Amino acid sequence: MNISTIGIDLAKNVFQVHGVDAHGDVVVVRKLRRAQVVAFFAKVPVCLIGMEACATAHHWARELTKLGHTVRLLPPAYVKAYVKRSKNDAADAAAICEAVTRPSMRFVPIKTEEQQASLAVHRTRALFIGQRTQLINALRAHLAELGLVAETGRDGFTNLVEMVWDEDNVSLPPAMRQALLAVVDQLEALSQQISKLDRVIMAQHKASDVSRRLESIPGIGVIGATAIVATVADPSAFKSGRDLAAWIGLVPRQHSTGGKEKLGGISKQGDRYLRRLLVVGATAVVRQARLHPEKYLWVMKLLAKKPAKVVAIAVANKTARIAWAIMAKGGHYRAPELAAAA
Repeated sequence: MNISTIGIDLAKNVFQVHGVDAHGDVVVVRKLRRAQVVAFFAKVPVCLIGMEACATAHHWARELTKLGHTVRLLPPAYVKAYVKRSKNDAADAAAICEAVTRPSMRFVPIKTEEQQASLAVHRTRALFIGQRTQLINALRAHLAELGLVAETGRDGFTNLVEMVWDEDNVSLPPAMRQALLAVVDQLEALSQQISKLDRVIMAQHKASDVSRRLESIPGIGVIGATAIVATVADPSAFKSGRDLAAWIGLVPRQHSTGGKEKLGGISKQGDRYLRRLLVVGATAVVRQARLHPEKYLWVMKLLAKKPAKVVAIAVANKTARIAWAIMAKGGHYRAPELAAAA
């Protein structure tokens, strides 16, 4: 088969393949079962293969790369423009085959198994934290129905747990106590699992030189540093820190036309988890700037003109740019006064 480019529409069990030759003529259109994929591409001459960066895409990219093929992962949003008429697997595969050959197309770097394992730890930890928050809210809501209310924060939550454990508390019916004891037990189990994952993340952080250097940036802790290292597989894929900030979704969305610029809220494109970590860290920086204004002159100038939430997004954007510079060019973070002195 004289195939030069192949587009694959990935799925759980049935894969659609669309291949063309050097002249763009369709050479092969067929469906493959999951067990047939590797055997099929082992017989195909080395060519360019495109697929959307969706579930299992990084796994198949690594497998096909081992066979000598050049594999490119495309953002699904960029493929949509090449779909002709009806939406089906064959049309999607043809669109991928067309999009992967465009010289202006942007691609997603292929992640290694170690990077995906690190991200799995982060995603699991975030899932458990979300479940713990749900259980805490449920505990507060059930007790509030009986007039048992505590202050917000860790101390208030501890008081609520003590109310549930107190068997002499006549204001809590026995049936409700049994139900809430199950909630408290589940909370303790989740807290233990989160602590285990925190130790795994800390071990990954200590083993990574890049992660340790990123931790020195204000607003990026151990969680943020390890998440950035695992998410940004190749910092050289971005021309500048501005491109990384835009990829994360920390830049204004534009609705400009006719030479008139109209900027809205941040685009919120890219990695949602990474953007959330950066914004949370930037919020902490803004809080510290109000306590120690002499150390954060740039932040204080922004706070004099803009709301705190807008300033937090600006700090998160700047943090992403600094992170890219450290990853791409090496070195450690230096505070503005130290950098000026140097």
